[in-house]
This record gives sequence, structure tokens and C-alpha cells, in this order.
Amino acid sequence: MKLLKLVGYSGQTSIRTEIVAGITTFLTMSYILAVNPEILSATDMSKEAVFTATALSSAVATFLMATLAKLPIALAPAMGVNAFFAFTLVMGMGLSWQTALAAVFIEGIIFILITVFNIREAIVKSIPLSLRYAISAGIGMFIAFIGLKNAGIIITNESTLVMLGKFTPVSMLAIAGILISGILMKLHVKGA
Repeated sequence: MKLLKLVGYSGQTSIRTEIVAGITTFLTMSYILAVNPEILSATDMSKEAVFTATALSSAVATFLMATLAKLPIALAPAMGVNAFFAFTLVMGMGLSWQTALAAVFIEGIIFILITVFNIREAIVKSIPLSLRYAISAGIGMFIAFIGLKNAGIIITNESTLVMLGKFTPVSMLAIAGILISGILMKLHVKGA
């Protein structure tokens, strides 16, 4: 039981629920183990080394989040940052991957200092609440737009910018997933 207390288990759920939640979280995030090495190998980094670093950093960060913060949040490399690293810093600007990695390390140190000295919180509090809500909604709509575009539900159009795409197996599967998610949310199903 001491181990359970260490990782923040409070007894409000069952061990089975915690195990299922852990497996679900792993399966949700496991794509990162394939995608991150694939993207970063475009910069001449070793796929095997990136795979190992991704797995180890995710495991250590998630363990620290569980033991120190007592929060059930899994952490892993961000997929947007790795694309920026590979395609903008290294391939676009011509930096070596070692130099770009050093820049990312320095950026991480700066963010830690900003957090430790509560500068981040001051910046967030300086933004009006209505604007914070609008930013959240805008990001959500942008992510939804990207998903609809990747599924082929909407496509580019020169005159109207976007239009409905053709019904393909991929777009129909996406529509079915959206409908099922909506129904499950309406029925208040956990995890929907």
C-alpha cells in the first residue's frame, strides 16, 4: 500500500480502474513512440536513439508527475515541437540537430525559471478572462479544422477557401467517430 500512496492513489477508485486508466493512457500516447523517431530521423538523428530517449523521457516525466505532483497526467514529447525542430530549425534554417537541441534545452531552462518565479502566472493573469476563453475556443476550432481536413470531410477550394469533400471510407469513419463520441458524451459515459 505504501507504493500506492507514493503514486497518489487515494482509495477513491478501485485498483482495476487505475490499471485500466493506465493502459488506456499508454495506448492513447503510444503513437508517439513511432512518430517522434520518424520525424526527428529526417535531421540525421538515429531512429533507435530517438525511440529510446522518447520512451525513457516519457516514463520518467510521467513517474515524476505521479509521485511529486500526485496528478494522473502522462507526459511525453510534444508532436508540434518536434515538427518545428526538424522542419524549421534544422531543415529550414540549416542548423545542425545538435545546435537546435541545445536551443530547445535552453528554452526549457527559461520556461522552468519563468514558472519558478511565477512570471508565467503573471502573464496569464494579465490576459482578460474573456480573451482566455476566446483563445481556448479558437485553439479548439483550429484543431477540429485540422482533423476535418485530414479526414477529408473538408477540402481546399480556391474561391471559398474550404468546401465539403467527397465521401470516402476515411471521411465516413471520421464522421462515425464524431457521432459516436457525441452520443457517448450526451449519455455521460466516462472517458467519452
